[in-house]
Amino acid sequence: MIQFTLKCDQDHNFDSWFKSAAAFEALSQAGHLSCSVCGSSSVRKGIMAPRVTLGRKDAPQKSDTPEKTSVPVLSEPQNDVEKAISALRKKVETSSEYVGADFVKQARAMHSGEVPERSIYGEARLDQAKALVEEGVRLMPLPFRPKRSTQ
Repeated sequence: MIQFTLKCDQDHNFDSWFKSAAAFEALSQAGHLSCSVCGSSSVRKGIMAPRVTLGRKDAPQKSDTPEKTSVPVLSEPQNDVEKAISALRKKVETSSEYVGADFVKQARAMHSGEVPERSIYGEARLDQAKALVEEGVRLMPLPFRPKRSTQ
């Protein structure tokens, strides 16, 4: 796997992982890359610093004393768009029930009156979401991926 720093035509920077440099090129040529901030499909590689790993000979020796390992901290929202998406995520997560892959079934059941209406969010494929809209189910795509439950 290789991590590239990418940049869109709106000057947004973001990182993404690819199987190889060739995989990046293939996805780029096919138009399958988009900016994670604004959705622009005009994406190119940004300036990157190479990641150098130590060989076995140069690797630091392990000691008998346990070391504290630091957990990387995710960055705070950098601009107004990221702040707005962060606020939307917080509002959705606090005022709605996450139903995961059961979203389509739950939305249909509420629309048909089988279960009481409530605010839900979850996951659906594009074809499933289109079918729901054609059936008159009101829904809205979210500009973020739901946090997955580990329970």
